[in-house]
Amino acid sequence: MTIKVHEKLLLTGAAGGLGKALRERLKVNCTVLRLSDRKDFGPANAGEEVVLADLADAAAVDGIVRGVDAIIHLGGISVEGPFAPILQANILGVFNLYEAARTHGVKRVVFASSNHVTGFYRQNQTITADHAPRPDGLYGVSKAFGEDLSRLYFDRYGIETACVRIGSSFAEPRDRRMLATWLSFDDLHRLITACLTTPALGHSIVFGMSDNAVTWWDNSRARHIGYRPQDSADVFRDTVYAQTAAPDLNDPVAIFQGGGFVKAGPFGL
Repeated sequence: MTIKVHEKLLLTGAAGGLGKALRERLKVNCTVLRLSDRKDFGPANAGEEVVLADLADAAAVDGIVRGVDAIIHLGGISVEGPFAPILQANILGVFNLYEAARTHGVKRVVFASSNHVTGFYRQNQTITADHAPRPDGLYGVSKAFGEDLSRLYFDRYGIETACVRIGSSFAEPRDRRMLATWLSFDDLHRLITACLTTPALGHSIVFGMSDNAVTWWDNSRARHIGYRPQDSADVFRDTVYAQTAAPDLNDPVAIFQGGGFVKAGPFGL
């Protein structure tokens, strides 16, 4: 049973893949779930509010944050690409969100960071939240910026944030890399619930992964959050191996934790 500690939650990026997966799940965490995205994604259902906003529009972001108790921030661009859109959505957008949180007294944020903040660590390494960022592209840089910005807003204004470095959150793992990075939708909800309900969140970095036997990430620095994954990529291992070719161990995609992101590009405006 999930204890409701917040009356109204804001979910940004509600029209995206993870937003859709969490829409029904998050209703047990609150009385009213406010959903926001840039473009129209349909009407509100029972227990919901739908408010459209472009994250680069400070006034619009101020409006969606007003009156909520906590924020799950999934909004923005989630893939590698040119810098200009990433700048608007992921860098200016996260600044607008934290400014609105400060203005309206919101004291807890779950920020969807990414494993691509550390994508240039090798797959034969196990890292903790204490390891320095090594972004694998402009998208990873934008998420590293969000982590640093949220740290500033915690130190200066007391806004607690969980920076969740999401691995690969899909219905099931799609390739051999995801046997290490997979995060089930139910475990993602369990992780967000833990971040919303832990008594003292502070500013925490937590890796978003299920209970996979193979992992590159050590979550020991985030034990105070109380997240315990219940799903595992291991049940998909035989199927994934049967359906995918053995990796080329000389290919950067197979060497670095960021996978294909380490080769995405070229960068541009």
